[in-house]
Amino acid sequence: MNFIVETSARHVHLSQEHLEILFGKGYELTKKKYLSQPGQYACEERVTVVGSKSEFKGISILGPVRKATQVELSMTDARSIGIAAPLRESGDVAGSGACKIIGPAGEIEITEGVIIAKRHIHATPAEAETLGVTDGETVSVKVGTAGRSLIFGDVVVRVNKNYALAMHIDTDESNAAGCGREQYGEIIK
Repeated sequence: MNFIVETSARHVHLSQEHLEILFGKGYELTKKKYLSQPGQYACEERVTVVGSKSEFKGISILGPVRKATQVELSMTDARSIGIAAPLRESGDVAGSGACKIIGPAGEIEITEGVIIAKRHIHATPAEAETLGVTDGETVSVKVGTAGRSLIFGDVVVRVNKNYALAMHIDTDESNAAGCGREQYGEIIK
């Protein structure tokens, strides 16, 4: 069974508290476009992420707001701006990288929250059953691009009734495999 492989570029998830510091009291995110995962969307708003060596301006914010602020970068991104970011699953931010985030109304310093997201597959329970995988399992996925076919190991399966079937990789991984806009993968055992 093939599934879409999507490239997840650098982005920020904000808590309501941090959103209001960066954009103003009572501020609400503006939906730009819905993403493949139900209820998730890219926002019109952008921020600057600052490391010890450099910064990235115009970083996308993904909504809705979360309990904790999280910045997701590729390994190349993190190194280039001077952030020591560990490879983690989304939400696992304890002891992770630090940075400054600047918005139009203010700025914040986070002491943890910057990660390099582990490549993963989102699936509903029915899709996971069809794929023959379980929540938390680690699998390998073949991406058959022309001239740069690649097998990604250490892909974490995440199962939830609210997910839609898709694999997420970062820009470093996407470039290594020469992925295009509509790329598909398959689990190999």
